[in-house]
Amino acid sequence: MKNLGILFFSALIALGNISYGQNSGQLSGNFQSTANFFLRDSLIGAANTPQYDRQLYGAEAWLNLTYSNWGFDFGVRFDMFNNSNLLNPTDSYTDEGIGRWFIHRKIDKLDISAGYLYDQIGSGIIFRAFEERPLLIDNALFGARLIYDLSPNWQVKLFSGRQKQQFERYRPILKGLAIDGYVTGDSTSNWSIAPGLGIVNRTLDDGAMNSVVATINTYTKEDAFVPKYNTYAFSAYNTLTAGPITWYIEGAYKTEDVLNDPFGVFQVNDSTTIVGDKLFSKPGSVVYTSFSYAKSGLGLTLEGKRTENFDFRVRPQEQLNRGLVNFLPPMARLNTYRLTARYNAATQTLGELAFQADVRYNIKRKIGLNVNFSNITTLDNEQLYREIYTEISYKYKRKWQLSGGVQMQRYNQEVFEFKPGVPLVETTIPYFEWLYKFDRKKSIRIEGQYMMVGEDKKAGALQDYGDWLFGLAEFSIAPHWTFTAADMYNIDPGKSSPQDEGGEKLSLHYPRFDVFYTTGPNRFSLSYIKQVEGVVCTGGICRLEPAFSGVKMTVNSTF
Repeated sequence: MKNLGILFFSALIALGNISYGQNSGQLSGNFQSTANFFLRDSLIGAANTPQYDRQLYGAEAWLNLTYSNWGFDFGVRFDMFNNSNLLNPTDSYTDEGIGRWFIHRKIDKLDISAGYLYDQIGSGIIFRAFEERPLLIDNALFGARLIYDLSPNWQVKLFSGRQKQQFERYRPILKGLAIDGYVTGDSTSNWSIAPGLGIVNRTLDDGAMNSVVATINTYTKEDAFVPKYNTYAFSAYNTLTAGPITWYIEGAYKTEDVLNDPFGVFQVNDSTTIVGDKLFSKPGSVVYTSFSYAKSGLGLTLEGKRTENFDFRVRPQEQLNRGLVNFLPPMARLNTYRLTARYNAATQTLGELAFQADVRYNIKRKIGLNVNFSNITTLDNEQLYREIYTEISYKYKRKWQLSGGVQMQRYNQEVFEFKPGVPLVETTIPYFEWLYKFDRKKSIRIEGQYMMVGEDKKAGALQDYGDWLFGLAEFSIAPHWTFTAADMYNIDPGKSSPQDEGGEKLSLHYPRFDVFYTTGPNRFSLSYIKQVEGVVCTGGICRLEPAFSGVKMTVNSTF
């Protein structure tokens, strides 16, 4: 596969040379690179991985090129990983090659694509081929896709292929079909609907099936079951737009599939009970809806989702964020401040009942109000996550802006971080942000946050790491420079905080310093970082990452 990719890459460069020589096509692209220099700090837990113990360095880079000519679109991407911790934060990954290539052409009403493709059906509940680089998720479909225009407002899409696995491919086959449309009234109407239907089929290969059977053969008769090679997922969805109102609804059903319960309970023999990964087979379902209203400075968004046994993977052996065939929309606010974003609610694919409401109101463009409430439970009404978020902002002419509020959370650390026997983490976080503009080019931005947590009565200490204090100052000189200094201070340590040799909990600082330089389409950064362990989320996909200590350099460029 790599040789084929290199050949395609060489051909694209040759086409680019022809393009510049004849001025008949267009070549564009972008480059992204990160280099990490690891500085061991066993006190905060930044240790005992290959990078901290001996490699001391890790890097990732992506070079993406797209060429358009003669009615075709060609694309190729070179990927490089040197001692990278993106694939697994506690391990090291090194490889390089052509990470993606594709060819696209539309012939009359038929749209043809082949290679590594990104796509989705509906909101992605039954199928989404996507990429999240910060977590090294690249679930591109390697195959072919046909899209045919049945009419100006209706189209049918078919695809088949295998999911990407770094520079290789998983063996199971994925194939699907979707029909999407658009219906509206006459030219005077203010409504429209966009209905759709989709179906996806996954067929396991013999190797994946044999592995499942081998695991089932270790189970007792009560826990054993007969796995199936083929699983089908169906969905129906629609978007209704009427004036200031937008309403989306989607329902999905998945036939019986092999699933893994990380908190499964089963008997190995008459005297031994195990709690942990357990395979079982059940059908699944999802109902998701989103309603929004926007008019006269008022914005209202309501979301609801019910999920039951809808973990859909390319093969049952894959866990965490690997081998995902679909994407379930997150149901908690995507927070941006350091402490308000410390505890994130990862989507629970086996069972989740979630609701979220967001209200925004602007008063004469000077005062803005925002209130958000989200509540997530299991189907048995066990609390997983609850958040109340409030914010008020004030703009004084074009000179300065002040915003602040309070966030309150309840967070099930046992489920989200696989930490058994811990109580729900309870937090209260007041915060503020102040932006002041000295002139058209120079500005300063200051953040402040304070996290107060509840008490773990069993441990006789504050929950998790205890209370935190965070401060940040950012000075910008447009259009080139930005300087940032921040510190996250464990002001009142909790039961999980580091301790000295005598068992005394330590109040540690986690500083960060950044320098950003932007010139035209190029952006460079140099950062010194100490970061506590925690859940990191990108695009609604979350994972637990260990502490980090070191220097980070990044380069981003478009051309």
